[in-house]
Amino acid sequence: MQKHRRRVRAQRGFTLIELLVVLAIIGLLAGLVGPQVIKHLGESKTKTARLQIEELASALDMYRLDVGRYPTTDEGLAALVEQPASAKFWNGPYLRKKKVPVDPWNNPYHYVAPGQHGKFDVFSLGADNSEGGEGEDQDVVSWD
Repeated sequence: MQKHRRRVRAQRGFTLIELLVVLAIIGLLAGLVGPQVIKHLGESKTKTARLQIEELASALDMYRLDVGRYPTTDEGLAALVEQPASAKFWNGPYLRKKKVPVDPWNNPYHYVAPGQHGKFDVFSLGADNSEGGEGEDQDVVSWD
């Protein structure tokens, strides 16, 4: 009879208290790890924007070699994938995917030529899509 009781206890599984303790531990871990993961996600979007801006700057330099000038502000970055009427020696598209990328926050990149900081300025206004900011809201620019 005692042998039968031991077998029954061994097959019961977890108690409610044991399950609550495990859930509390998982909750604590999520509370500690979650903010760190979100922080790194924001940093990775900023790094992605920097890389895309570098790619756009290289494509703009190739455009200049062919056409003899950078696209005007009105022509914009679209001149890298579609030939403007005023670009006789256009040899594009100058971007691999044949479309102008948007920044990691799904906003278009800003382009000004001639720029205030160089021959052209390419920039993203960050997650908040307004000038300035810190962290994920900071501006990502071509002239730094």
